[in-house]
Amino acid sequence: MTIGISIALILSSSLMVLLVLLHKGKGGGLSDMFGGGFSSSFGGSSVVERNLDRLTIITGVIWFICIVALGLLLRP
Repeated sequence: MTIGISIALILSSSLMVLLVLLHKGKGGGLSDMFGGGFSSSFGGSSVVERNLDRLTIITGVIWFICIVALGLLLRP
């Protein structure tokens, strides 16, 4: 059980880093490489940005649940 949660934690951590880097920042960032700068010229938040926000939040919740579960399992 501990190994499974540890693997889920590693995967969610890696995905979280990738998703945060894809977000549109004030200076552009990596999201411009994948078309983020093109959609910003139309104004407002695009559907892609909203879906990226939702996916980031879901990944963060999964990451938090994994941390809490590991803490409870490894408690003496």
